[in-house]
Amino acid sequence: MMSVVVWSVVLLVNLNLNLGVNGLRTHNNGSAARRPGFVKVGAIFTFDSTIGKVAKVAIQQAVKDVNENPSLLPGTMLRMDMRSSNCSGFLGMVGALQFMETDTVAIVGPQSSVVAHIISHVVNELQVPLLSFAATDPTLSNLQFPYFVRATQSDLYQMTAVAEIVDYHGWREVIAIFIDDDYGRNGVLALDDTLAAKRCRISNKVGIPPGSEYGRSEIMDALVKIALMEARVIVLHVYPDMGFLVFSVARYLGMMGDGYVWIATDWLSSYLDSSLPYPSDKMENMQGVVALRQHTPDSLKKRELVSKWRKLTRGSFGLNSYGLYAYDTVWMIAHALEAFFNQGGVVSFSNDSRLSSGGLEDLHLDALNIFDGGKLLLDNIWGSDFVGLTGHIKFGADRNLVNPAYDIINIIGTGFRTVGYWSNKSGLSTSTPEDLQVNRSRTNQELHSIIWPGEIVTKPRGWVFPNNGKVLKIAVPLRVSYKEFVSQLPGSNMSKGFCIDVFVAAVNLLPYAVPYQFVPYGNGKENPNYTELVNRIAVGVYDGAVGDIVITTNRTRIVDFTQPYAASGLVVVAPFKKMNTGAWAFLRPFSPTLWAVTAAFFLVVGTVVWILEHRINDDFRGSPKSQIITILWFSFSTLFFAHRENTASTLGRIVLLMWLFVVLIINSSYTASLTSILTVQQLSSPIKGIDTLKKSNDRIGYQVGSFAERYLVDEVGIHESRLVPLGTPDAYADALLKGSKNGGVAAIVDERPYIELFLSNQCKFRVVGREFTKSGWGFAFPRDSPLAVDLSTAILSLSENGDLQRIHDKWLIRSGCSTDNSEIESDRLHLKSFWGLFLICGIVCFIAIFIYFYQVFRRFRGATAESEGLKSRRLQTLISIIDEKKDPKDRDKKRQKVEENETRHDSELG
Repeated sequence: MMSVVVWSVVLLVNLNLNLGVNGLRTHNNGSAARRPGFVKVGAIFTFDSTIGKVAKVAIQQAVKDVNENPSLLPGTMLRMDMRSSNCSGFLGMVGALQFMETDTVAIVGPQSSVVAHIISHVVNELQVPLLSFAATDPTLSNLQFPYFVRATQSDLYQMTAVAEIVDYHGWREVIAIFIDDDYGRNGVLALDDTLAAKRCRISNKVGIPPGSEYGRSEIMDALVKIALMEARVIVLHVYPDMGFLVFSVARYLGMMGDGYVWIATDWLSSYLDSSLPYPSDKMENMQGVVALRQHTPDSLKKRELVSKWRKLTRGSFGLNSYGLYAYDTVWMIAHALEAFFNQGGVVSFSNDSRLSSGGLEDLHLDALNIFDGGKLLLDNIWGSDFVGLTGHIKFGADRNLVNPAYDIINIIGTGFRTVGYWSNKSGLSTSTPEDLQVNRSRTNQELHSIIWPGEIVTKPRGWVFPNNGKVLKIAVPLRVSYKEFVSQLPGSNMSKGFCIDVFVAAVNLLPYAVPYQFVPYGNGKENPNYTELVNRIAVGVYDGAVGDIVITTNRTRIVDFTQPYAASGLVVVAPFKKMNTGAWAFLRPFSPTLWAVTAAFFLVVGTVVWILEHRINDDFRGSPKSQIITILWFSFSTLFFAHRENTASTLGRIVLLMWLFVVLIINSSYTASLTSILTVQQLSSPIKGIDTLKKSNDRIGYQVGSFAERYLVDEVGIHESRLVPLGTPDAYADALLKGSKNGGVAAIVDERPYIELFLSNQCKFRVVGREFTKSGWGFAFPRDSPLAVDLSTAILSLSENGDLQRIHDKWLIRSGCSTDNSEIESDRLHLKSFWGLFLICGIVCFIAIFIYFYQVFRRFRGATAESEGLKSRRLQTLISIIDEKKDPKDRDKKRQKVEENETRHDSELG
């Protein structure tokens, strides 16, 4: 094992140091109730570092406060032995080995994650808990190092806070500058993971080797390369000395100005908190920087320590959060020891037989001892539950401290201000985590306004086009049909069309220049496959694509689209014919069955009313002929509510009331339907929409290169053998006119923009059914491209100011046949729609007049014959009277009287 080899080297170097000292070792076999007079605790960290000088004073004060507390460890004193590792893993391990020779029950530190990794191997072997107040490396897992206890927050949470700051401001790419050791490297790996969860990423990582050999010139070379990159959000995860050097060089290069974003991890806040006063030269180089600081809630205990701090340090440095965690670490050990002794634990040590066997006898490793009660003490440390200066000291299920939280500070002028907080429960907030009761939600994430580098308050865009001369390669489909949307100018690399004009107009609205060139895509003989084009963007062949590209689910999984600039969706086009609205259109509102049932019910209702009324109602009596006429007249007169017969019975009235209601509904429905038939042009097609095509076996046309082919096969379930690829509008028309049975197609499925252009000069075809997909056209870019977001905003601006509609009208409005059928005059009625009614009415009138005159003629002939017979009889009577009386005077009087009677009789006949 490598750790054993290292121990061997250390012991060989230090053979004269404490190898034979056994007098201080207590092999305690006494009663469990008996507590030792003192317990040794070791501490390893770098005394002269930013964190170490604060931690040293904090640990000393904590030991003093614990020993002065009568309720904690009564009769037992803590003895703290502190040794400096000088940030060296080798020296740190030497110190740990020396502690193992002096019966140390726990070790506080180290502050360095690198040293913690090395010492963790030692404490694992000797079963001594190692409590670090500053080792934040997320990979220091208690699964690999069970005796390592992180008594501070893991960088996993700090990097989560950084990722949420990045996501909150809408940035998608960051550049990470880090110290290339366990602390920096593993912290950036955690940042990469948390950014990926937000659909963000680290576009470039710049590792700085630890040590003094990496100077200003090397930093300048690294920052010059960063300045040529797109991303302008830089996360700095280093040690203070290196961090200030980076800021100094960045300011010299103009990288602390407008457009840049600098986010520093808690190394910066720890330095500033411990510096009294703030160094003015360093503050000038960091204006607008955002930094994180481990959040510690305000409390009486914290204020008391802060008030003592100036006296303890003589005002030479301040108290940072790591000093507070170091203070709480001592109390954590004290509470664990109290529980350890209460459970009967004994401070005893024993030799490890493995160290004196296997050929290791000459190394004198028998000086190292295993802490027999280490496991019990460790369990009590994991069970810590008290309130310290840093808040609630308790470990969660993942053995990290509960309630991780960070302050977010903004460097301004000669100081800084807090612009918000981050906690694992609530996310970003302007209220302190202990005051905020709501849980995490995307709607309640907020921060105060930040003054960014360059003294601007507007949020930086976070990226720019690189200054390395790269020009974006924008693919443009090389279409052979519907060139109004996109086409290439002959003899050049320039393109034109509706899609091109929209793209150019949107780019002109961007607040920055976009260097690009159009690259034709396709063979020029047939429309290219747009799915393949999108795939080439995803793999980096092109930097984007401009054209009539449909936004589909599968495509959005591999690229980012802008806001749709044109609505689209699949529709069905088929031949049509105009439905007849001529002489007999008034019969069309009802089907033959409905006509028959309605007529039958007229007779049934008339008969029922007659049955209920004829015995008590004189209106329904008379001869059989008259009663039949009454039934028919009453039934059909109700259609116009013109019946004159009264109903006397209650049942008859109920039946009549219900029937009148039915007649009202039928009459209204007939009127509405007939109105629609006569005033709205009706088109007829055997295909009613996509459902009709799905059920039939007819051939279906689609545009070459369109996504409609896969959609019809995969989503609708139409077999590929029924699909016919068509390339041009003329091919559309020819195939539709031939029909499916003659080698053509029954219908064409294509996107609405193409169909609208096709139907602008093709009056024989129409869209049938409804649009059965909803989608749009957008410009495609690689995943997480900020250009897609900015162009989406520009497209919305084009739509709002009307430019998008004007571009549409310029390219896509055509005169001629439209989808509304300009040949149809839907607001004017013609005689052809009514002559059937006039014909029926005329025939009825003619029949009525004919019957009338026939009746008059018959009556006239009968009256004439009767009159002639009467005159003949009267004349014979007169002659006989004259013959009997030859007196002339009497004869004249009688003749006059006969003539008067005849005149009166004629008048009566007339």
